[in-house]
Amino acid sequence: MDNIFNENSDIQLVDIENSIKSSYLDYSMSVIIGRALPDARDGLKPVHRRILYAMNDLNVGSRSAYKKSARIVGDVIGKYHPHGDTAVYDALVRMAQSFSMRYPTIDGQGNFGSVDGDGAAAMRYTEARMTILAEELLRDIDKDTVDFVPNYDDSLSEPDVLPSRVPNLLLNGSSGIAVGMATNIPPHSLNELIDGLLHLLENKDASLEELMQFIKGPDFPTAGIIYGKKGIIEAYRTGRGRIKIRAKTHIEKKSNKDIIVIDELPYQTNKARLIEQIAELVKEKQIEGISEVRDESDREGIRVVIELKREAMSDIVLNNLFKSTTMESTFGVIMLAIHNKEPKIFSLKELLNLFLTHRKTVIIRATIFDLQKARARAHILEGLKIALDDIDEVIALIKNSADNVSAKEALVEKFKLSELQAHAILEMRLGRLTGLERDKIENELKDLIQEIERLEKILKSEEELENLIREELKEMRNKFNVPRITQIEDDYEDIDVEDLIPNENMVVTITHRGYIKRMPSKQYEKQKRGGKGKLAATTYDDDFIENFFTANTHDTLMFVTDRGQLYWLKVYKIPEGTRVAKGKAVVNLINLQADEKIMAIIPTADFDESKSLCFFTKNGIVKRTNLSEYQNIRSVGVRAINLDEKDELVTAIIVQRDENEPFDVQNDAMKINDENQNEDENLEENNQGKMLFAVTKKGMCIKFPLAKVREIGRVSRGVTAIKFKEKNDELVGAVVIENDQQEILSISAKGIGKRTNAGEYRLQSRGGKGVICMKLTDKTKDLISVVIVDESMDLMALTSSAKMIRVDMQSIRKAGRNTSGVIVVNVENDEVISIAKCPKQEEEDNDSEMDLNLN
Repeated sequence: MDNIFNENSDIQLVDIENSIKSSYLDYSMSVIIGRALPDARDGLKPVHRRILYAMNDLNVGSRSAYKKSARIVGDVIGKYHPHGDTAVYDALVRMAQSFSMRYPTIDGQGNFGSVDGDGAAAMRYTEARMTILAEELLRDIDKDTVDFVPNYDDSLSEPDVLPSRVPNLLLNGSSGIAVGMATNIPPHSLNELIDGLLHLLENKDASLEELMQFIKGPDFPTAGIIYGKKGIIEAYRTGRGRIKIRAKTHIEKKSNKDIIVIDELPYQTNKARLIEQIAELVKEKQIEGISEVRDESDREGIRVVIELKREAMSDIVLNNLFKSTTMESTFGVIMLAIHNKEPKIFSLKELLNLFLTHRKTVIIRATIFDLQKARARAHILEGLKIALDDIDEVIALIKNSADNVSAKEALVEKFKLSELQAHAILEMRLGRLTGLERDKIENELKDLIQEIERLEKILKSEEELENLIREELKEMRNKFNVPRITQIEDDYEDIDVEDLIPNENMVVTITHRGYIKRMPSKQYEKQKRGGKGKLAATTYDDDFIENFFTANTHDTLMFVTDRGQLYWLKVYKIPEGTRVAKGKAVVNLINLQADEKIMAIIPTADFDESKSLCFFTKNGIVKRTNLSEYQNIRSVGVRAINLDEKDELVTAIIVQRDENEPFDVQNDAMKINDENQNEDENLEENNQGKMLFAVTKKGMCIKFPLAKVREIGRVSRGVTAIKFKEKNDELVGAVVIENDQQEILSISAKGIGKRTNAGEYRLQSRGGKGVICMKLTDKTKDLISVVIVDESMDLMALTSSAKMIRVDMQSIRKAGRNTSGVIVVNVENDEVISIAKCPKQEEEDNDSEMDLNLN
């Protein structure tokens, strides 16, 4: 035995443990990198990428004739993928199945299987070609946009990744089992992915919450209902999560019996097997109340009918079906993909950023390719232009040359041309000497120079590069504009962040310098009329509280700025502070532009179409827009109103539309007659609805029907509410009046106020000069604002020194229209700057005062 291992023997001793470990690691990496996992950039596994590239070689595009699947599979195996034909054909079949792929990349002709689990016909019977989407994955591959690597026998080269103009990994998802790891990425809506990418381009530091305003969740090709958001959020944040999917059903009636109809199935659910499963459970009496199950599906869609017994309750049976069958399934998300030849689990934002980085690389490489090509062509055209300018001398030089070589050398020497230019001149046909051909050369050269400048600008500017990506993404969205088909519903078991926030009434304050905070309204005890108030905030010497209001923690705040933009913010997202706390800068909570100033803040609990948002400006303009037009707000805000020069927003009010008022949104404000209609005589007897009531600084007011202000689009100016008698007058407040039995509370800068019956103010046409609202004197100063009296609420007043006082509305005396009123707030040397209503607080009267300390 010893003589076998002599010095001349080729046999070597190897440690079996190390050998097996090394071999298994090589095998594992080969499976991980080369077969089972997709690339994070184009979302394709090697077999899918090779199928598409082979079809591109065969010119089997979306507009070409179908080719036999066997021919395509043969090319893939022979050139790029040295594995079994069954594996390649199975991959090709799945790429063509509309129930497997959200956006199929193969257009199949023939039997490519069904949702019942039927297999595809043999590859010799089916035909295929690429879809338009597949062409977008391969676009510009011939422009040196991606790296190419040798194929398995080094006879050809294949792309390491595809240029991919769409985020295909998230678009179509991927699933695969490697050695010791697996991936399971759900498909998504292209529209939502592009909206998310566009937002990420604008906001590099966008949070997951911001991105999920655009990317709601997976969008499965079989539709269905995603039940609950917790799994989506967890998957997008960590790369792992569990998403519950339910079949979509509806209930029909038949002879006093309920029928459950399944319209859509959870992703990857086998319909035939589901029907068998239901029948088996009924047979074993694990589910009771079902009399018959049948499949009525056709080419129009899925329809599985479950007939119930007469005494059965559909809700109970349906819940049992969800619990016991695949009508409810769980999709385990594992967002694992290959990046830099290594497997990694990615979050949603990381995958979006990877795609944008990939597109930047592709566009840069394509631009360099186009630039080199343009420069080369321009170089040739410059040579031809030189030749055409001296054509007689060129022809004479060529005629006197012994051969092509000497002619080329003479041209180079005589006209300082390059060899390429000289060769192009020698190859030029005589037909190019005509005037028309000369113009073509000059125009082509001019266009090329402009194109070179454009390409160089892209390479030099990150902004130009990102603009190109934006236009590209918008083009893809317009080209493949397919709405979401999978619904997302809240699960009663989910606990949303908002659900953890208690419903509390809050006082929200915002200072002149833009500091905002919220405090429980119970911190401000009710005081007697004439009290001096409590300190609402500690401010800087040059700052003061400019606005305040009361709202619920779950309400949405709409911020309208001096530029007419509107922003969103939930009340509970505002930091809570003490009465003396300064608060947080509002620019840290909403995305305000430089020097943009908040002019109105409106709280709302919903965005129902039956409500309108009425804007009033300092110059007496009123504008009304349906509230639903403001429900989808981006971080950069939306246009709320167009303001005239030197005009400012005073207030904005949410108004419930009258039941008899037609819903007619006019997008063109110019169609609305802005002239005084002289209808005062008939207004009182004809008016049956709500009224708008606006007041001015000089104590004038106007009351006119809400219906006289029609709803118009967001991007519009509005119409005249009141015309001022005095040049220095301006609108300072407005309210909505439900009926003339209501009372209006008005208050002046010196704390003088009164309650007046709304019926004392004559109803006028919009655009009139109004009537006296409050008698003003030096003791009262200017009118500040008005509110509608609600004796179940308290009045809260804010002074210029940042003091707040809470007053019971019942304690304020009623007075006539042309009077001043009584002292509501004892301001002494101070002035009232704002008033608002707040929920009544049942506490002991308290005359205590906290001194203001600005230091």
